[in-house]
Amino acid sequence: MTARIRTRGRRGRDADPTADAPAGAALTTRGLRFLLARRRVLLRLTAWSVLETGQTFLIGYGPARALDEGFLRGRADVGLVWLAVTGLGVLLGAYGTARVYAAVAALVEPFRDRLVERVVTRGVRTGDAGSLSGLTQQVEIARDTFAGLVMVSRSFVFTAAGALAGLFTLAPPLLLVVGPPLAVGMALFAATLRPLARRQETFLVADEALAGDLGTVCPGLRDITATGAEAHIAAGTGERVEAELRAARALAHWGVLRVASLTIGGQLPIVLLLAAGPWLQSHGVTTGALVGALAYVTQSLLPALRNLIHGLGTSGSRLTVVLRRLAGTDTGTARPPDTGPGPSGATADHGTPPPALSLASVTFAYGPASAPVVKDLDLTLPPGAHLAVVGPSGAGKSTLTALVAGLLAPSRGTVRVGGHPVPGPEAAAARVLIPQEAYVFSGTLAENLAYLLPGPVPGEELLAAAEAIGLAPLAERLGGLDARVDPATLSAGERQLVALTRAYLSYAPLALLDEATCHLDPGTEERAERAFAARPGGTLVVVAHRISSARRAGRVLVMDGRSTAYGSHEELMRSSGLYRDLVGSWTPAPARRESEPALALRDAYRVDAVAGPGLAGDGRHVVAHRPVGQVQAPGDLRDGGSLGREG
Repeated sequence: MTARIRTRGRRGRDADPTADAPAGAALTTRGLRFLLARRRVLLRLTAWSVLETGQTFLIGYGPARALDEGFLRGRADVGLVWLAVTGLGVLLGAYGTARVYAAVAALVEPFRDRLVERVVTRGVRTGDAGSLSGLTQQVEIARDTFAGLVMVSRSFVFTAAGALAGLFTLAPPLLLVVGPPLAVGMALFAATLRPLARRQETFLVADEALAGDLGTVCPGLRDITATGAEAHIAAGTGERVEAELRAARALAHWGVLRVASLTIGGQLPIVLLLAAGPWLQSHGVTTGALVGALAYVTQSLLPALRNLIHGLGTSGSRLTVVLRRLAGTDTGTARPPDTGPGPSGATADHGTPPPALSLASVTFAYGPASAPVVKDLDLTLPPGAHLAVVGPSGAGKSTLTALVAGLLAPSRGTVRVGGHPVPGPEAAAARVLIPQEAYVFSGTLAENLAYLLPGPVPGEELLAAAEAIGLAPLAERLGGLDARVDPATLSAGERQLVALTRAYLSYAPLALLDEATCHLDPGTEERAERAFAARPGGTLVVVAHRISSARRAGRVLVMDGRSTAYGSHEELMRSSGLYRDLVGSWTPAPARRESEPALALRDAYRVDAVAGPGLAGDGRHVVAHRPVGQVQAPGDLRDGGSLGREG
């Protein structure tokens, strides 16, 4: 079934020219701006680190002088003085370290605040489901990791500077033994940083995919067993387990190079100092200087290098991954998808906009042993189309909207929104789904309405949308846009009005109303549906619970779980017995005697009436979805059973 009415699609806002910039370059630029804005904090951190460097310098120089000028010459007092000087240097270094922590906190906490602001902004404005994880997990990981990286990087730089200066002061030949392996180890470590970061990211993605899969599978184990889907689910979960295992092995292989870097740069100099001891002494290196060099390597360089490799190699890669993910999903501006023609858009041919919605041979069942709820469904809607989906309960109407929204994956076939495959970020940005149970959060009415929009929204725009949907009387009763909203005090219909206005304001061109007006009166429902249908280039799909919705739609899709029918209201009244049963007919009549028929047969389409006397209605439509003799209240398409065969 295909709808081929050609209409022009609307263009989204202008694309951000920096949106395609490499993530690494963007992170580097932001990082430099962040650090430059905190120059004073960096200067204070540097000053206290220099004081800490004095401790590093004295830890080798003091014992060397204590040996050469004191104990080895029989002057214990001189040796003790040098040891006392070393101890004093350790105390001063400890004081400097304490002040370093305060300076690091002044650098890290603003960093965390910036990340929290970005994550919250993205979550509130775009309704991103990953925002909670970003706020509770990823931001804290980034904060702690950033603090650790600042400490270990700063410590290594100043420790290495103090140790190398001490080695040079004791005896320049010592640098020939310690310097080369240290440089080689650092070079090897630097070469592994980028590949390690990529594999760390692959591992984290695989771990998140497995966690998400288990989070979906575990609560549904009973249903999986009931439908006989164990093998299918086990296969999918097994693939994610294998993917994480492969990522973990690749990460471990690169971890071996970190061990090699530490061995070459931190432990090999110890062996070389001992092996080259005779040669060094023949070149004027004293015993005290050799002992001091060993102290520099074992007490300063080796611990600092170990902390750097483990900190920067693991935590640094993790920080890069987390920041890239936080920044990659929050570009600063939420842009609607470009549904019009353009060189980068998915267009049909030479400027023709892609269909707003297309389904090709889509089949879906809730288990391999279950009958398909949707079977071989083909559907194409151009931008601007208005489709109503009707059928008895269990026919697959809500399943269809879930497939279009990407909440369910088809067993077979493809779904595309605006030319983009579902699921996918582009398709998700091109549709907005309003379910039957509307979501309203505590806050102002303006905050609720602007939930899906980036940046501040003018009050005039919010009021215009409220007027179009029919929310204006409620807004006035609450006290205006700045009034606080308590969801518990709103009725189900009032919550639906808020959710409908929020969706109407969004930039998504495809609106999916899954019984989103079931708690509204017929007049308000009609007003809301007409407002959505009138959006420029907007496409509307309504899961109808009143037949009046089907009458207003340009096309109607009838679903019954076995087959489908598609066409206009008039066409389906002629061709579909199921649709005729759904529509029924009712015309109010004056009171009659008991011997008169329950209802005059005035149906233009010659459909037998099923309404009995005294049946409440909206004055226009009656809906029956049970066999004749089992009548349901008018205006509701949701809870009926089988309607017999299609004519």
